[in-house]
Amino acid sequence: MSSVLISPSELAAMPTDDIVIIDTRAPEGFAAGHIAGAVNLHDIFTYLATSTPEGMAELTQKFADAFGSAGLDGTKTAVLYEQSMNTGFGQSCRGYFLLSYLGYPNVKVLHGGFEAWVAADMPVTTDALSPLPAIFPIDPAAASLMLDVDDMKAALDDDAITLLDVRDVDEWIATSSSPYGPDFCPRKGRIPGAKWIEWYRMMKPTADGAMIKSSEEVLAECASVGISEDTPVYIYCFKGARASNTFLALKEAGVKDVRIYFGSWNEWSRDPSLPIEEGRPFAS
Repeated sequence: MSSVLISPSELAAMPTDDIVIIDTRAPEGFAAGHIAGAVNLHDIFTYLATSTPEGMAELTQKFADAFGSAGLDGTKTAVLYEQSMNTGFGQSCRGYFLLSYLGYPNVKVLHGGFEAWVAADMPVTTDALSPLPAIFPIDPAAASLMLDVDDMKAALDDDAITLLDVRDVDEWIATSSSPYGPDFCPRKGRIPGAKWIEWYRMMKPTADGAMIKSSEEVLAECASVGISEDTPVYIYCFKGARASNTFLALKEAGVKDVRIYFGSWNEWSRDPSLPIEEGRPFAS
């Protein structure tokens, strides 16, 4: 299996007619300088999903339209990037997950993001591109990658499945409800029975910025909470971005069955009928 992650030199060597480069950063960052030919799609990061049938239908249509408008037609390779792997909250990986869920066949993520591109002395431009729109092909075969509330409720009583919380430590210990502030959501806590690996642990510093760890290193992190290559893993965070960073790391490391609860804590915490664990984990 070829790697989803590509280096700046590998991206630079790809024929421009065969790729669509997607910059997931905020518009002001894109305007200040970006990779030539890139299309800015910050909604990849900002969109908040709900896992109801109506919510999933809306998400599917929104991003099929957005990716089609960017020029993805099923034949071109999508290449996504963010500022760096540990400062964009996994937004390029969120794009990779969305494209995987929609069944798009060819997706790559620039390893190290824009910072790695600049560190490699690659060219940067402020010129804007008007992409040629295309019909985006949806293939529902991979739709099971996207978990809903019912999937998560069923997993609460399934010891074979590991629920993996990858949020920041203040969210895990229930002192904050989100990255947007302690009280952004109505409840603080965790999905009962979840294991925790903070998403930062899937990466390590390098001279060119943070990079996802090697397969062996990622599997060592997984082993610390009992996850092996054969463990079904259901990941959540706040809205599916940091979960997508971990999703990519686990898939690259060879974990066979990895899925994301995309609604994540933003959805789960807002339904008072859903169980949560509060306070410090494992407190007596």
